[in-house]
Amino acid sequence: MKNAILKITVIAAIMLPLSQLSAQKTSGYKVSKTFHIASPGGWDYIAVDENSNKLYVSHGTQVNILDKTTGDSLGVIANTTGVHGIAFDQALGKGYTSNGRLNTVSVFDLKTNAVLSQIKTGENPDAIMYDEFSKKIITCNGRSKDLTIIDPVTETVVATIPVGGKPETAVSDNKGKLFVNSEDKNEIVVVDMVKFTVLNHWTLAPGEEPTGLVIDLKTKRLYATCDKLLVAMDATNGAIVAKQSIGDGCDGAAFDPATSLIFTSNGEGTVSVVKAENANSLKLIETIPTKKSARTITIDTKSHHLYLPAADMEAIPADAPKGTRPKMVSGSFQVLVLMK
Repeated sequence: MKNAILKITVIAAIMLPLSQLSAQKTSGYKVSKTFHIASPGGWDYIAVDENSNKLYVSHGTQVNILDKTTGDSLGVIANTTGVHGIAFDQALGKGYTSNGRLNTVSVFDLKTNAVLSQIKTGENPDAIMYDEFSKKIITCNGRSKDLTIIDPVTETVVATIPVGGKPETAVSDNKGKLFVNSEDKNEIVVVDMVKFTVLNHWTLAPGEEPTGLVIDLKTKRLYATCDKLLVAMDATNGAIVAKQSIGDGCDGAAFDPATSLIFTSNGEGTVSVVKAENANSLKLIETIPTKKSARTITIDTKSHHLYLPAADMEAIPADAPKGTRPKMVSGSFQVLVLMK
């Protein structure tokens, strides 16, 4: 009897950590809601206003505003042809959209959604962000390969910064440095937000075609999504400290500072969930099925919910030229909500 009890105790001691380990292999996230948007048009970035219940979705010639809990329509920012991204200056109560085909930024009132002005930018403004340190709005201009720096108080361009390649996304360390991933140069460009000059060009090799970019301010780490690879870089010196394989077709990333989880939205129809175990170690926790075409992402760090725009896509004809993109099924545009 004692031997039997001993064996059970030993087995229990072995099984407990194994069960705990198993529990750590999943993030708990799954597609829990789908918000449908019937209007036509393509899409790019999506942004959540954490000071309100609003979710902003780029959509062709407009930005759709949804209730981030129910998906109900709360309004539209019109005349944003080729819109890519949305940014916010909460202190001024203003929002900004980067209009890729108009080479402009639309300024709108966060409370009324009324468009206040239009500001000229470089060519094909793509990602857009608000830098807390400099109190400036920044657009990454893909065609002119530069950054447009906008003073949100005066609503004027105060600087244009050439970066030597196609800027895809930018993040700030909130201490005066901006980090920009250059998609065609496979590098991170470091920008001085006091002097508005380029400080460094840091290679992402072996990473190629970087798209998504997030920063962990606590550990001073940059996480860049490249072709099927997540690259971790030391934001103080440009050293590559870790790499992790991710899904195919990624065009965005989100970071949760509360859990140190990095989420990559892969156009193949998955989200790769990667844990930053420490400043120099990455581990793939889970691959979550989403929807093919769900390639961009944002996170509400208060609720920890993830939002990914997507649509149903038509089959590509067998005789179509190589590189032909599938067409969106009319009326199928939607936002996937991933929750625990």
